[in-house]
Parts: sequence; structure tokens; C-alpha cells
Amino acid sequence: MEALILAAGRGERMRPLTDTCPKPLLPVRGRPLIEWHLLALARDGVRDVVINTAWLEEQFPAALGDGSRFGLRIRYSMEGRDHGGALETAGGIATALPLLQSDTFWVVGGDVFMPDFRFDPACVTDFTARGDLAHLWLVPNPPQHASGDFGLSQGRVVGHHETNTRYTYSGIGLYNAKLVEGVRAGERAALRPCLDAGIARQRIGGSLYRQEWVDVGTPQRWQDLQGAR
Repeated sequence: MEALILAAGRGERMRPLTDTCPKPLLPVRGRPLIEWHLLALARDGVRDVVINTAWLEEQFPAALGDGSRFGLRIRYSMEGRDHGGALETAGGIATALPLLQSDTFWVVGGDVFMPDFRFDPACVTDFTARGDLAHLWLVPNPPQHASGDFGLSQGRVVGHHETNTRYTYSGIGLYNAKLVEGVRAGERAALRPCLDAGIARQRIGGSLYRQEWVDVGTPQRWQDLQGAR
């Protein structure tokens, strides 16, 4: 099992906190936000992790090293150094593919907090057997995103027109490299068109996640997390 952690964004809404520190390295309950993911991945058997970076990217290797202290091997897809800045999500995934050994991998948003999520090997086995392009974990809509992103019907992610109930993408999913096969390495490209195309082909699965989840998108949400449990 492998994982790609997306950590290249500027975090504009988190300023001034992110003026000097990338959002995934901000402390949450005693450790950098990204470390919660790293520890969970190692606990559940993932050994190879790629982190894509751009904003203040030199801070990631300095803070996380090669991953050995987490029981991981970490490699970095440095979009700032190699491409002049962040490539958005699909562009970031396509650019990181040469650093991954497998066509199937976890994708994890570096700015979400999901301390109880399990990177279950059985999910990888099932996903591979189905031949889907992605499997997304969705969450009930938070106040700041009340309209949601996608519908969910019998384990499949569906478009807005197919259901009246929508959920928000958590930021964690299983992906096959074919999802972004139309995106070139080094190209700036959003993920949503790739997902919409996969949904239209009925090749995107989904699960509803109801445990703790926070999109650490504003200083107030970040502050609220510090003492909450």
C-alpha cells in the first residue's frame, strides 16, 4: 500500500498563520497536522508515502525527513522547485505518479483532520477487484459547505441530478492512476473534471464517513480544534 499526501497549497484563508508555515505543518493537538496522517498510514500498513509540496516546501523535509521515524519511506514531489508552483490536485497527482510504485494508492488531503480514519488493506483489495477509478470517503456537509459535492447511491458516487442528498468529499480516497491519464506531468489541472468524467462512466465508488472530520480551512477552525475532543 502506498499513499500520496497533498500538501502543496498556499492556504490563503489561513493567513497569517500560513505566511510562515505550510498549513499541513501547523500543530493540532500537540503534533503537526500532517503527522496525524503519517502515523495512521504507518499503523495500517502503508510503508511508502509521497508528499507533494510547493508553498514553503523546504519546511517539509526539514520537519519530516525521510519518514524513518514514522516507520515510513517518504519522498517528495516538489512542485515549487520543479514547476514554479502548485499544480492543483489532478496536476499534482499526475506529476507524482513516477514516484509511486503501484497504479493504486491512497490520496490524502494534507489539510483535513480525521484522527480515527483507518487505511484498511481490505478496502484496497476490494477497490482493485472492482476496477474503479476512485473510491471517495464522503462526510455530512459542514456549515461552510452546506450544498455538498456529490451524491451517494448504493456504494456509488453520483452527480447532483441523480439524488437530492449530497455529501462533502472528505479529502481521502483510493485512486487508480487512470483517473488522471489525460493530465500531463507538470500540467496545472483541477481534479473535479476527472471525477465528473469517472462518475459519468459509473466508475467512482463511495462510502459515508461519520466520525470526526474537520477541514482546517480557517484560523478559527484551527483554533477550535486545539481543545476539542
